[in-house]
Amino acid sequence: MNRVGIIAGSGPLPMMAAREAKGLGWEVVVVAIREEADPAVEAVADRIHWIGVGQLGGLIRAFKREGVTEAIMVGKVRMSHLFTRVRPDVRGSLLLFRMKDRRGDAIMDAVAQELDREGISLLDCTRFLTQVLVEPGVLTRRVPTAREWDDIRFGQEVARTVAQSKIGQTVVVKNGTVLAVEAIEGTDAAVRRGAELGRGGVVVVKVCRPDHDFRFDVPVVGPATLAVLREVGGTVLAVEAKRTLLLDREEALALADEAGIAVVAD
Repeated sequence: MNRVGIIAGSGPLPMMAAREAKGLGWEVVVVAIREEADPAVEAVADRIHWIGVGQLGGLIRAFKREGVTEAIMVGKVRMSHLFTRVRPDVRGSLLLFRMKDRRGDAIMDAVAQELDREGISLLDCTRFLTQVLVEPGVLTRRVPTAREWDDIRFGQEVARTVAQSKIGQTVVVKNGTVLAVEAIEGTDAAVRRGAELGRGGVVVVKVCRPDHDFRFDVPVVGPATLAVLREVGGTVLAVEAKRTLLLDREEALALADEAGIAVVAD
């Protein structure tokens, strides 16, 4: 039987990935991050190990004991925890000591290199999340207006520049003006900030970097995202098709339709 390791952060994605992998006949070994991963993942995993943020040695030992040679990393690890709650083990401390660039993606890339040295390959995190990758098109009853399409195109251009600079993946625009750019605060906070400045009617655009590394991250939207847009009077959510996960699709799109929000995957 094929065996895959799942490094589990927060949210529903680790459980979804585990279920899809098992449905395809894979044995699933989960290494779950304390204070991040949902304990319910234990019910889905064939075997599970718990580690703290920064415990790279513990992660590697767990996978090697289980004979794992391929793994995926799914679920969020809050960036704030990298600065406030990290208690690394010896291997994690040595890794951080050697690093000059301690941005989140640089840390993840260094972790991937350490795993690879131990014979553990990180696969794209979408490997077992194919059922929630969003397809291209307008997904809602409401279609964006001509003005909103202009803002979508403008927002995509700006968002890709911002993403390429490794700042964030989301921008909030209205009438050709950038109202907010996502940084470490996250998408929801950026949307609220932009909508407050725009006084509603904003277009939210979420993209990937051109060189986006899907081993570590994939943009995710779902009911919570649409609930924030409804709350602040947003009118459009635009994402990248086949490069974004749409969670709880029926609920999310029903909420969008009810609120008159257009959801576009381009």
